[in-house]
Parts: sequence; C-alpha cells; structure tokens
Amino acid sequence: MFSVDSIVNKFRISYFLFALLLCTTFISIFMYAEVRIEQELVKSRLLQQLELSQGKEGTQPIYTAEPGIKIYAYDSAPERLKTMATETVQETPVTVTTEAGQTKTNLHFFIYHQDKQSYILTYLEDKEIVMANYPVLTIFEQLEDIFANALRVAVILSLLIAAIFSQLSSKQITKPLLDLKNAVETNHQNLTQLTHLPSEVGVLARAIDEKNHKLEQYLKREQLFTGDVSHELRTPLTIIMGASEVLASQLQNNSRLSEFTNRISNTAKETSEIITALLLLSRAPEKLDAPQTSINSIALAEVERLQYLLRHKTLICTVCAETEYVANVRPELLKMALGNLIKNAFQYTDEGEVIVRIDAEKITVTDTGLGIPEAMMPLLYERFERLDQQRQRADLPTNLSSGLVSDDYAGYKVEGTGLGLSIVQRIMAHMDWQLTHQANTSGGSTFSIYYK
Repeated sequence: MFSVDSIVNKFRISYFLFALLLCTTFISIFMYAEVRIEQELVKSRLLQQLELSQGKEGTQPIYTAEPGIKIYAYDSAPERLKTMATETVQETPVTVTTEAGQTKTNLHFFIYHQDKQSYILTYLEDKEIVMANYPVLTIFEQLEDIFANALRVAVILSLLIAAIFSQLSSKQITKPLLDLKNAVETNHQNLTQLTHLPSEVGVLARAIDEKNHKLEQYLKREQLFTGDVSHELRTPLTIIMGASEVLASQLQNNSRLSEFTNRISNTAKETSEIITALLLLSRAPEKLDAPQTSINSIALAEVERLQYLLRHKTLICTVCAETEYVANVRPELLKMALGNLIKNAFQYTDEGEVIVRIDAEKITVTDTGLGIPEAMMPLLYERFERLDQQRQRADLPTNLSSGLVSDDYAGYKVEGTGLGLSIVQRIMAHMDWQLTHQANTSGGSTFSIYYK
C-alpha cells in the first residue's frame, strides 16, 4: 500500500514534483518566447506594410492590404481599438463571417506613433493567407508546431525518466537506513558494521550502539540486583517460616498466640511469592511460560487473604462468576495484580461493598469508597503517588488534603508505598493485558483487567 510517510515514497514524490516543476518552467519559457517572437514578426510586417501603403497611396485615414491587414489613422480607428491598443502588439479573439460561415480567429493590433500622427495597425490572423503571403510567419508557424510537439514529447519523457530515476535512486539512498533498521531488528548483531560509516547513518548507528550498550548495562545491573536480592531474602524467609512452624506446634493450646504465628508464616509465604513475581517481571515476556490458571481460585484466595483489612469495617466483599474462568498466565503475576486491586479497594472503602466480578473477557473490582478525583487521574499509575499524601503538590488544588482527594480524606492514613497500581500496570504491560479505571456514578471506583 502506498504511504506518503514512507521515506522512499517521499523521495519519489520529490523527484516527480521537481521534474514537473522543471517541465512547467520550460513550457512557460517556450510560450513566452513564442508570443514575443510572433509579436515582433507581426509588428515588423505591419510597419513594413504601413510604409508601403504611405508610399503608394499617400496620406489616408484607412489603409487596407491583403490579406487581413488594415491600418487606421488614430482618429478613424474604432473606439474599441482606441481603448485597448498600446505600443505592444496585443491579441484578442474575434469572430469573422465568411462565405463558408462564421469562424473564430485572432486579431493582432498595436498603436504606432509616426511624427505627429498616430496609427493603429491590425492584422487578422488567417493561416491559409499567411502561408501564401508571409513567408517569415509561415516558417515561424511551422517551427512553432514542431517545437510544440517536441516539447510535449520532452515533458512526457522527463516525467517518465524522473519516475524511473526516483525508483532506482530512492532505493540506493534509503538502503543504508534499511540496513540500519535490519541491524536494529536483528538484536544489533550487524549494527557494528555500520558504525564506521562517515555518513549520517554512521552517526546514527554509533548513537544507537552507544545507547544500546548503556541499556544493556542498566538491564544487567537490574537483573543482578533482582537476583541478588531474591537470593539473599529467600534464606531469612525460609528461616522465618520454619521458626513459625516450630513455634506454632508449641503453641497449639494457645489460640491467641497461634494466630500471630500463623500471621508470621503467611506473611513470609506471601513475601516469597512476591519475590518470585518480581523475578518473573524481570524476564522477557516471550520467555515466560503461561500455564492455564484459574482466575476464580486466585480471586477467592486473595479475598480470603486480605480479610484482615475488613475486621473493623462494615464492608462486604463478594466474588461473582457464572462459571470457572481460566487464563494462560503465571499465577504469581495474576495474584500480585489482582491482590493489589482488592487490597486498595479494602483499604480505601470504609462501608458498603466490594464486588469482584469475573466474566469471559475481564475481571472487575468495584468498590463504594470515595473514588479518585480528576486531579489524580494523570498520576494514577505513577510510582509513589498515594491518596493519603499531605498537601505537598503545588500543582494540585489546596482544598484536596492529599492533593488527590477531597477534604473528607484529611488525615486519612493507609499503610503502603504508592507502588500498588504502578506494579499492576507494569504486570498488565508485561502480559499484554489492559487495565482501565472508571469512576462509579454512585461513588467509588471500578478497575477492570481485560485478559487474553
């Protein structure tokens, strides 16, 4: 499909337009030269005829010479010619009645000043008479036709040559860019072969190569950091889980203390799962396996895990699903994404209900909290942005206690770092899913995860 945005096509259009402009210039010059030559030939012929007529007939108000020449003394000329005539030969279309009927031709005329007398000299163009009586004009008419035909052929050939040349040259001009594109697409294996070029492509190749090297170093440091942190954290987490199990076995008869040991054990397991999910996010998406995972099970488990957030609230949570839904995704990633959305809904809703609804195309988490104001929307998925931040942002209205919500949230404190939605968005991008937000008309928010 032809695209004007393509560099190759831009080159082709440029060549074609240049050829068209050049042809237009030549045609304009030819037409101007043709008119000027014709004017000079007509003028010289009419002046010659005026001299002959004066020598033959003396002073007359009107001189008539065949074919088509008529010379008027200025006072005897038609008023229309007096109005239009100048010292430059002009041409106007006229209709002439002959025996064969009416024909359209051109009338050439100009004004000529001789001593104290002025004349208007006219010539009615008639090719047949011209051919017989005016040899110079006859030759000019013949040459005019020849040059006109030659010019038409030259224009067609110029445009054709421009099209062919643009086709060939555009490929040669854009070849280095295509090589650079292919080198970048093939994991930069051939990029170093272009960095030595002295052209702009070489400069661009060197810049890309240097940028890629910096990115590779950055990604390597990030991967090493993630791997090192996960490795160093797993050992103490394992010790914590083991110690909590031992402690739980010794406190079986003390239900109150057993609750704390279970909390310690569950938190350690959740932290281990979070580390696993973060390690998965550090891998390329195409290198991750995607087993069939039950969405219903993950949703129910996360609601159950986060029930402790509802102990002092009049809040009901419901999971709605008509059947069992599955998705090809790592369960650790889905657990982290859905868990963050449910946790936010529990934390920022004091009363009412939270509904987790699952269908064939999306997972929605709807709450009846105060919702998210418009001022928060541009920062919704930014890292470290929280609803309970104090008035620290000068670019948001001061009547918002957090810069993000209304005064009803003044002093409202929730544990967290402001990374939840940012992590969810990152997981969505990693899995090529989509996260959307919609404000509820009755208050609260609805977050939707569109999965594949």
